[in-house]
Amino acid sequence: MSIIDWPLAERPREKLLAQGPAALSDAELLAIFLRTGIKGMTAVDMARQLLTQFGSLAALLGCQLADFERCPGLGAAKYAQLMACKELARRALAEEMTLSDVLDGPDAVKNYLRWAIGRRDVEVFVVLFLSAQHRLITVEELASGTLTEARVYPREVARRCLQHNAAAVIVAHNHPSGVAEPSAADRALTASLTAALALLDCRLLDHFVVTGSQAVSMAELGWL
Repeated sequence: MSIIDWPLAERPREKLLAQGPAALSDAELLAIFLRTGIKGMTAVDMARQLLTQFGSLAALLGCQLADFERCPGLGAAKYAQLMACKELARRALAEEMTLSDVLDGPDAVKNYLRWAIGRRDVEVFVVLFLSAQHRLITVEELASGTLTEARVYPREVARRCLQHNAAAVIVAHNHPSGVAEPSAADRALTASLTAALALLDCRLLDHFVVTGSQAVSMAELGWL
């Protein structure tokens, strides 16, 4: 039975319009994105299969084109749409941080970082440059590397702080292993950055270690 033959209240699009998006399951929301199914499968069936295949919605959003295209009925055009949705969400989260003091909304920072770098397959290092009011000026990726290391130079972070006239920064890097536990090297880098930025009268507010499901704050751990 195709979705058009379902009772009106059970169709994902109509259900969303009547009850709001929070009332829908992941599969139902994904089905609206897919729009149509393939022979023998409704869009909801396809959505459920995708979630099972990738293991979670977050993993699907972090997948590579080659893996996405292995799914019947899906190709580059639909992948581009999916990545556009992901980028819109990332930009919306970044916009939240430009409107208020980031220290008043630590969850917004964590959510942004999880979306931005949490599921990258190599380690990357990003810096959030902040104004004196702790509002976001811009975000830059200053290093990327291998599965286990992204080489970061405190002098480069300091140079970019001067260029952006930043009064404070938040730094973050991801752990592709999926384990958001700061290492001894992470703590040493935090100490080096704190010292280097202090010479510029710029504060290091936090250093996050990020995975797809977690963003661990060194400030919250008492290490800053």
